[in-house]
Amino acid sequence: MSPTPDERDRIRAAMNRILAGTPERSNGALTIVALAIEADVPRNALTQRHLDLKNEFYQQVKARTGTSEVETRLRAKIVTLKTTIANKNTEIARLKADVTGFLAENTRLTLETQELRDVLNGKTANVTPLRPGTGR
Repeated sequence: MSPTPDERDRIRAAMNRILAGTPERSNGALTIVALAIEADVPRNALTQRHLDLKNEFYQQVKARTGTSEVETRLRAKIVTLKTTIANKNTEIARLKADVTGFLAENTRLTLETQELRDVLNGKTANVTPLRPGTGR
């Protein structure tokens, strides 16, 4: 599918409107999606047919803001993910401590069970059952 003759002109006009802060169709975000909506072209027109215009748009955005909106969003996402990782690490440390406690309790209960079995079976020399065994 070849681009329509005025497609590049519409993209350039949309770039100017978005960069001027006067979008007509889009939310005015400094993204390719907003640019495509503003220019009334499919997004792939910018990502496949008019890569030069896409790159020019990003260069102008970076020149005005110092960083692109995509970079700003990614940096914010990194902060969110680092917080999530820190929270997960705290939870993992707590769970590891719980596992250690559970293992200790399991060991204690296993030893206690074995002692009780020994008593029931008369294997303990220093313990005298109060009633005779039931033949177990």
